[in-house]
Amino acid sequence: MSKKVFWLALCALHFALCFSVEAQQPPKVPRIGWLAPAFPPSSSGLSNPNIEGFLQGLKELGYVEGKNIVIEYRWADGKRERLSDLAAELVTLKVDVIVARNTPATLAAQRATTTIPIVMVGPGDPVRLGLVASLARPGGNITGLSLLATELTGKRLELLKEAFPKIARVAMLWNSGDSAMTLRVKEAETSAQALGVTLQRVGVQDPNDFERAFSTMSSQAADALLVTLDTFTALHQKRILEFATKYRLPAMYERIDFVEAGGLMTYGPSLSQIFRRAAVFVDKILKGAKPADLPVEQPTKFEFVINLKTAKQIGLTIPPNVLVRADRVIR
Repeated sequence: MSKKVFWLALCALHFALCFSVEAQQPPKVPRIGWLAPAFPPSSSGLSNPNIEGFLQGLKELGYVEGKNIVIEYRWADGKRERLSDLAAELVTLKVDVIVARNTPATLAAQRATTTIPIVMVGPGDPVRLGLVASLARPGGNITGLSLLATELTGKRLELLKEAFPKIARVAMLWNSGDSAMTLRVKEAETSAQALGVTLQRVGVQDPNDFERAFSTMSSQAADALLVTLDTFTALHQKRILEFATKYRLPAMYERIDFVEAGGLMTYGPSLSQIFRRAAVFVDKILKGAKPADLPVEQPTKFEFVINLKTAKQIGLTIPPNVLVRADRVIR
């Protein structure tokens, strides 16, 4: 065998071995970072339509957790100050994309990275909050879904007034330590003025604030209650519902789980559907799309739910013209 033939054979063998090794390499499993300010479902004892909707959305796109996709969950256990460290952990893990639940989580992720794609879910007004340049062209590394929470505040107040025309003073319970909630308060003030009602702003930031807040609302004779929800206020669902029931206040909430637990009314988008859509954003990014080129989506379908059982319990009558507009009535 000549030297030339020998070297050609050796090169061919080397190429074949390299090709064989590469062919045996398993495909890379995408890693998603999940950043949420709440408690994990297992410790809170509550169902989590966010996770359920997201996992269902992934499944419909061919992803199965633990098989061809990995999810790194990071929960702040209701402590917003932990979000920055948790976001930094996800960056260190070099996840392929971060799914950030609500405004504080998205802001924390934004501070942690300018390169890893971020899919936000929940910020009420991402443009005014400085998360994206515009809804149509987000720019940067953030895109996702807005819940229109700021804009819907006025609609919720309008429905409350329509259901109970005689109300003149509405107490608004909100987390005064959350910048996104401040935008909702401003929206509510504008709507209240147009509807001819007085808005009583009652802010809470600490669990100990609730008793003072409830005392203020009752002493100033609030006719109705409007509750803005974030992780903090949601954690105190039972206390809020008990207060509204005790003082027989017609109350409007932002999420259906409050009404299913005994609250009176809710108006807003389906969170489980929103998180199913978040999976679509993740899929597009994993396939090469850039967040800057993916327009921010807003919900187009909303649910108006009334708990008629609660209305009867606290001695309230829902007008037929309002009842007929409900998408669902709990009896």
